[in-house]
Amino acid sequence: MAVHLTRIYTRTGDQGDTRLGDMSLVRKDNLRVAAYGEVDELNAVLGVVRLQELPEGWDERLGQVQNDLFDLGADLAVPMTAEGSHLRIAPERVTGLETWCDEVNDTLGPLDSFVLPGGTAAAAHLHVARTVCRRAERAVVMLADHEEIGVNVIAYVNRLSDLFFILARGSNHAVGRPDVLWVPGGGAPAA
Repeated sequence: MAVHLTRIYTRTGDQGDTRLGDMSLVRKDNLRVAAYGEVDELNAVLGVVRLQELPEGWDERLGQVQNDLFDLGADLAVPMTAEGSHLRIAPERVTGLETWCDEVNDTLGPLDSFVLPGGTAAAAHLHVARTVCRRAERAVVMLADHEEIGVNVIAYVNRLSDLFFILARGSNHAVGRPDVLWVPGGGAPAA
């Protein structure tokens, strides 16, 4: 799949319209555009995550996730009713996330409290990725309530947010930092 861009601006969206992957014209606030826009933002956040100090091998695997997110955006950009074959997220991509979740989670202790974002810079950024991923998931579910989407899209995004939570814990664990645990009431005196 070759992409050739000779000019970035086209002026075709100046009135609030855009084209989907099947070339149908929709408004930029269309649920499908919103869903793949959230996925695009998540991909950008993941680029920032990859600038952090990460355990060995994670950068390459996160690079694969970024490629998956482009595939996911392509999946969302083309309605299921479009003719021809189109890029769709394969079930193996979901299984790959589950495998990585299990690998990292097996190195961590059990949780007895909710975890607050923080610890290392990598953990904090992974928590940002997790929350942006959850927002993307909500946009995808909203789309799925109105239109048919690829069968693996929701599972992929759901599993990805789980992975980011586990990786945040794992990045703290890798440098000997404990989880930052929630203290109900914040330890503040009662009013």
